[in-house]
Amino acid sequence: MSDAVLELDAIEKGYKLGKPGEIRVLRGASIAIARGEVVALVAPSGAGKSTLLHIAGLLDSADAGTVRIGGQDLTRAKDRARTSARRQAIGFIYQFHHLLPEFSAAENVILPQLADGLPRAEAEARAADLLGRVGLENRAGHRPSELSGGEQQRVAFSRAMANKPLILLADEPTGNLDPATATVVFDTLLSLVRDTGMGALIATHNPDLAARMDRVLRMEAGQLVDRTAT
Repeated sequence: MSDAVLELDAIEKGYKLGKPGEIRVLRGASIAIARGEVVALVAPSGAGKSTLLHIAGLLDSADAGTVRIGGQDLTRAKDRARTSARRQAIGFIYQFHHLLPEFSAAENVILPQLADGLPRAEAEARAADLLGRVGLENRAGHRPSELSGGEQQRVAFSRAMANKPLILLADEPTGNLDPATATVVFDTLLSLVRDTGMGALIATHNPDLAARMDRVLRMEAGQLVDRTAT
């Protein structure tokens, strides 16, 4: 795919378990995600979902295969290049928000931008815009402990998108929320991704949420199988 923001090609990954050998978690897993495409990743616990996300996010290395982000081959990139790519090209959202508790919602969105060298005035303006998009313009000065679970996760979404990444990687982003709040928060996530035109790979156990995405990929025997039509 010439317009792919994320390409994983024939990814292999195993973990050693001592003398008996190793467990092969990924066996030639491949995926290409285009700009503006939202892809669901569905897999039972222990099937390799988190491992795949960590490799896609350059937090772990594959034993074999190729990782490209925005067309750039980062498979064997040095630590500095991987760190730079994570900061500039990849947005992460987890099941738990991981916001910095001592900082306000706005400051949590501003800090990644300052780390990337953006002037503070520009970082503040972008934080205000992102928080406004998720309906939190009146909560920007509140710390995480003063926000509801859904509000905290929406701040996490804004933080993940602060540096205008090419690809968003989300691991059960609504897993800690009640069903009604999860639906509202997921609507917000989809809207942000569509508006910004980035690609997204979202791991979820929720079949209703998965069905709302462009494609549904299931992890089976270490590979990714398209289950969109089933």
